[in-house]
Amino acid sequence: MPRRGLLMQAWTRRLLLGLALFFCLISLLYLLECTPRPDNEPLLLGVPGKQYGKEYYQALLQEQEEHYLTRASSLKRQITQLKQELQEMSEKLKSVQEKKSPALTGGGGQNSKENFPNDLLEFLHSQIDKAEVSVGARVPSEYAVVPFESFTLTKVYQLEMGLTRHPEEKAVRKDRRDDFAEAIEAGLEVLNNPEEEEDNDNEAADDRMQKHTYTENDFVEGYYRTERDKGTLYELFYKKEFLDESQHVTLFRPFGPLMKVKSETVDVSHLIINIIVPLSGRTEAFAQFMQNFRDVCIHQDGHVYLTVVYFGQEGLDEVRRILEMTASETNFHNYTLVPLADEFSRGRGLDMGARTWEKGEALMFFCDVDIYISPEFLNSCRINTEPGKKVFYPVVFSLYNPAVVYANLEGTPSIEQQLVHKKDSGFWRDFGFGMTCQYRSDFLTIGGFDLDVRGWGGEDVHLYRKYLHSDLIVVRTPVSSLFHLWHEKHCVDELTPEQYRMCIQSKAMNEASQAHLGMLVFREEIEAHLRKQAYRTDSDIPD
Repeated sequence: MPRRGLLMQAWTRRLLLGLALFFCLISLLYLLECTPRPDNEPLLLGVPGKQYGKEYYQALLQEQEEHYLTRASSLKRQITQLKQELQEMSEKLKSVQEKKSPALTGGGGQNSKENFPNDLLEFLHSQIDKAEVSVGARVPSEYAVVPFESFTLTKVYQLEMGLTRHPEEKAVRKDRRDDFAEAIEAGLEVLNNPEEEEDNDNEAADDRMQKHTYTENDFVEGYYRTERDKGTLYELFYKKEFLDESQHVTLFRPFGPLMKVKSETVDVSHLIINIIVPLSGRTEAFAQFMQNFRDVCIHQDGHVYLTVVYFGQEGLDEVRRILEMTASETNFHNYTLVPLADEFSRGRGLDMGARTWEKGEALMFFCDVDIYISPEFLNSCRINTEPGKKVFYPVVFSLYNPAVVYANLEGTPSIEQQLVHKKDSGFWRDFGFGMTCQYRSDFLTIGGFDLDVRGWGGEDVHLYRKYLHSDLIVVRTPVSSLFHLWHEKHCVDELTPEQYRMCIQSKAMNEASQAHLGMLVFREEIEAHLRKQAYRTDSDIPD
């Protein structure tokens, strides 16, 4: 009996324990299923293992959709509000422009007595004052310069190539095309509707403009650059084919509507340019340069002077013969040959050429014998340079080694056929500052070149930095009408380590594009691959 009683007690305890666990499980399921959810908690998950019907998922989707619709509606209200504020500011600015406020036409003076939004005018005017529009901004180094990019109706010549990696943007992307179209149209509005309240000094210019209606086809070229904390500056040039003068319109967009800064008539077509070329040896290159000089500068332009500063005796007679032959065949006598017995120094040669001129003020173009000049460049040199105000530093397009670029062709194309802006044919020489247009008075005032620099490189950067530290405006932009022809570089041992490093870097960059250089470096690997492919092809041919 006692043993049986013990068994009954053990069984009873197990039964009670099982019932307790059962009731705990039932309570847990009840809590999971029946506990109410907070109002802001979405129905994202159900109880694992439970089957939900179509209505449950429809309710879940509807709740999520309502949440996103509410968010979208809120964003739309904010966008609408911002558009209204922008529209109000634009209307206020437009009303001020219609009243010809001096602040919006680039002049000074007080606002009209009418109640204009002074805070808006002050902000826009301050943006123009801070930007490099009328006076050059002093910058610490060449790396701080914001260069211009040049454009026509169909192309953009850009230094910041981004993902395109092309030196020119031929099919201009839509946002940029719309921006340019608005600027060009605004420039035409300024030219075709000159303001009535002009000074007496500008009445003659206004009369000339009123005689001619300018169209989009009269737009020649433009430059623009954006200073991120100020706005975008546009320099636009228009010209009628039958007129010598050009129209120059300056606009500024201070993160708002376009504003006119100034409009002027520029007649520099007859302005003499003194082209100064330092030279030592390289008579074949000089003969090629003179052929280009004859075709463009003598026959097409006709308003140039040539100064050749020659170092050493070897080759001097040949250079003199080439100059005399050109003078005899073209009746061109506006040149000077300055022989020097010293070793070659580019800076000293250019400095000597500038100081040799004894006819007063002169516009100078510092040029190398490897430069190919197009007719459009001479006009760009004239209109982008102003004594006491502007110096012009064009970015030259440098051609690669034609033996590499055109290796797959039977013969090398002519020089004229090589003058194309493609990533495999050349690059913008944005690290070079040797080609420049500036007035003689500015050159002498700034102190000229550092004559302690000998041999290759360095002297141009020093002069460029002097202008950056001055109050003159430095116009730095890629120019499609100026090319640097390829020639083999020799880095001599007499150069300093810094000059030699610069020379080697320049030599590597001038040879070919990265793609072409890669093909040369991996030529053996490519040929091995082609041999393997040919072997496999021959093996697959049945006997």
